[in-house]
Amino acid sequence: MKRYETIVIIDPDLSKEAEAPIFERVNDLIPQLGGFLIETDDWGTKKLAYDIKKKSRGHYVRFDFCGDGALIQEMERFYRIDDKVLKFMTVLLDAEADLDAIKADIAEKEAAKEKPAGEAAAPPAEAEAPSEAEATTEAEASTEEKKEE
Repeated sequence: MKRYETIVIIDPDLSKEAEAPIFERVNDLIPQLGGFLIETDDWGTKKLAYDIKKKSRGHYVRFDFCGDGALIQEMERFYRIDDKVLKFMTVLLDAEADLDAIKADIAEKEAAKEKPAGEAAAPPAEAEAPSEAEATTEAEASTEEKKEE
């Protein structure tokens, strides 16, 4: 299975309700064709480098997923048909993606998010600041260097 990322630029004038069918279609399409959606990253509305379909701004969304050629063909067919999509680009990230490792990575990130802030290990106090003896020794060494000059 290969790992891909697709960046889609959607019409910025659409409401959240009008954008929802695009996300739902992608979220449904990937599992139907044997793929696995890793992440959906909403970048928000940004200024375009040049006008596309008379629009100077676009709503950027990144989909990170695993799948095969049939999935890519169907997704791109959907993007071409839908007038709400201004542009899209699909890039191959990894030709031999290990799906089990990716799922383990996702589970690890989720576990880290769920861990309360109080449980996070605090660095030892000694590592944060030098002890008084070390600070004194450093100060004496720097004054001796100045006297020698």
